[in-house]
Amino acid sequence: MEQCDAGFDHLRQQAVALRRQGFSTRQIREELGIDNWTRRPLLAGEPPPEWTKRPRAKDDLRERARELRSQGWTYDQIKAELGCSKSSISLWVRDLPKPERRRTREEASEIGRKGWEARLQRREDERRKTKMEAYRSVGELTKRELFLAGVAMYWAEGSKDKAYARRERVVFVNSDPGMVQVYLAWLSLLDIPMERLRFTVMIHEDADVTAAERYWADWTGADASAFYKTQLKKHNPRTVRKNTGESYRGCLAVYVLQAADLYRRIEGAWYGIVEAAASTAGFMRRS
Repeated sequence: MEQCDAGFDHLRQQAVALRRQGFSTRQIREELGIDNWTRRPLLAGEPPPEWTKRPRAKDDLRERARELRSQGWTYDQIKAELGCSKSSISLWVRDLPKPERRRTREEASEIGRKGWEARLQRREDERRKTKMEAYRSVGELTKRELFLAGVAMYWAEGSKDKAYARRERVVFVNSDPGMVQVYLAWLSLLDIPMERLRFTVMIHEDADVTAAERYWADWTGADASAFYKTQLKKHNPRTVRKNTGESYRGCLAVYVLQAADLYRRIEGAWYGIVEAAASTAGFMRRS
């Protein structure tokens, strides 16, 4: 019996020495030639090396939650402060004593406000991340890609010819400076010079008309002579408008002079896109 105890003690000393040198459980088993059941009593009470521990993303949150709970914070307060779920907090701090203090109505209101703000911030961060990923995925546009994008954009926002009113005009109206920028780049791709373009600012009469005219002139880079008289929309006092303030600059209408041939090319290209899309998607066009 004493020999068995001596053998165990010697083996344990070897196992502990290896453990303290940073050996993992598997490495100790292989080094000493023992099985998994034998190594357990040999390493009893010996903590594993730091490098074998798997880091968890929420370790810092857990420690902070426990610290706040020890200070008497409630689940709702911790949730508002850290932005994590109450179920996670419950798992982390359930062995700690429950705070005796009750929050006031003002405190509850503040907790709710902070929690909502934290939630809104997370949503905003997610929006920005998604938008940035999409932005980076575009890269450079080929001439063909810009051409097809411009045709689709015009057909969505530009004027169209009608069977009962043949006009074949090319007029594009939009309030988004980005849309106008892409449209002008598309016209340049189609070899439409600035000399064939005319512009009109369309805006509510109670807005800063002068600032809007200056903004669109700077944005397009067009000469003042290329702008027609600004069209003012009368204000209806019964209407509650959201498009107000310094950022409101109305809409810009872009006209192409001598545009009948250009319009026909746009319309033909659009129906070509429709046909190609239907073929690619496997749709059967109904007659």
